[in-house]
Amino acid sequence: MATLIDSNVLLDVLDEDEEWMDWSRSMMTRAAERGPVVINPIIYAETSVTFDTIEDLEEALPAAFFVREPLPWEAAFLAAKAFTAYRRRGGAHRAVLPDFYIGAHAAIAGHTLLTRDPKRYRAYFPKLRIIAP
Repeated sequence: MATLIDSNVLLDVLDEDEEWMDWSRSMMTRAAERGPVVINPIIYAETSVTFDTIEDLEEALPAAFFVREPLPWEAAFLAAKAFTAYRRRGGAHRAVLPDFYIGAHAAIAGHTLLTRDPKRYRAYFPKLRIIAP
């Protein structure tokens, strides 16, 4: 069973977050024991903000460990529908479409999502398997 790793979990480990690093590292390890650990271009981009060079990012996210998947076209459609529903329900402007794209990718691909921010994913992708605190 593949697990899509949300950028907040990756950043917890890479930035050595005092509050969340141990939990995030442990959950990533467990996910890797169950199957492939997956990232996509959006997660890669969100994680890259903490690095000065692409070489440093590549070293932090080795392709031998993190399976890199493209974003499915079907996920684009599902993400837009979920985002539209969110906005119609009065969702804040600070919530951005990339979060919905991550959830849609996991849902369309049949992946479990490892995240520390499950609320929106649970609300808009109710069948999605989620690992969260």
